[in-house]
Amino acid sequence: MGFPLQRMRRLRGSETMRRMVRETSLSPNDFVYPLFVVYGRDKCIPVSSMPGVCQLSVDRVVPEARQAQALGIPAVLLFGIPEHKDSRASGAYDEHGVVQEAVRAIKDACPDLLVITDVCLCEYMDHGHCGIVTASGEIDNDATLELLAREALSHARAGADIVAPSDMMDGRVGYLRQALDREGFAGVALMSYAAKYASGFYGPFREAAESAPQFGDRKTYQMDPPNVREALREVQLDIEEGADIVMVKPALAYLDVIARVRQRFDHPLAAYNVSGEYAMIKAAAANGWLDEERIVLETLTAIKRAGADIIITYSALDAARILQGG
Repeated sequence: MGFPLQRMRRLRGSETMRRMVRETSLSPNDFVYPLFVVYGRDKCIPVSSMPGVCQLSVDRVVPEARQAQALGIPAVLLFGIPEHKDSRASGAYDEHGVVQEAVRAIKDACPDLLVITDVCLCEYMDHGHCGIVTASGEIDNDATLELLAREALSHARAGADIVAPSDMMDGRVGYLRQALDREGFAGVALMSYAAKYASGFYGPFREAAESAPQFGDRKTYQMDPPNVREALREVQLDIEEGADIVMVKPALAYLDVIARVRQRFDHPLAAYNVSGEYAMIKAAAANGWLDEERIVLETLTAIKRAGADIIITYSALDAARILQGG
């Protein structure tokens, strides 16, 4: 007697059955919503390469944060665009800078919403790089750490719940952790861009954040895309230095990296569904080539299935509405 036919399709016969045996579930609680903040009032400046995304003044950021909270999204991630840039990124650690003011306004309006701040210098540097540039054109790693610490502390003083260094300088997690603890901010969490690749998927973000480098590229400090073992070393170092959450960025072309990090480390893991990934879906949907709602959920589910606990995504509001049937 042969084996009975294995009827895998029995568990796919209805939506109720599929939902009951579903291995990976997605919810608004998985999302972090990125926001770009500019100076001024009543500003909503569309980002041409990211349909639906705008640079927002602080007064317009607060309603957006309220929307996120109302949809069950637990956190926003803030990026600032200063009025003036210089070679010391002074706008990054200005106590009345645009991110600092946005943090205060959001925490006043939505005290239970977590506010994460990106800690990097590229938006504030006149040359667009993530650190201090020496006369020979190299990035001065150790001198940059001091400016990053000043930025992180200014965010903490404004009320940030989590600071997120994205610069990829060596040793910055430990340096920031010590600075925060020393100044009485032991309760401020640290989410590290641990494995941030020198990716071609960042183009639309650089328009939104006005942060494109004015010369060269970022390959000497961001990771080489073919490498995964190096990513595991980066993650391990950041955990040892005190990172509360580690991140892989980008997400879709690096699902294998997310999975490897998840397998190796029992640590909260974020993945950044970056601007280029968002823009591709928007462009294809605008041309009628894809069902946008279906593809957005499929994409975000893939990131979670790979092992991410937290997904930073520009689709957060749309995805939350879809999941809630709105």
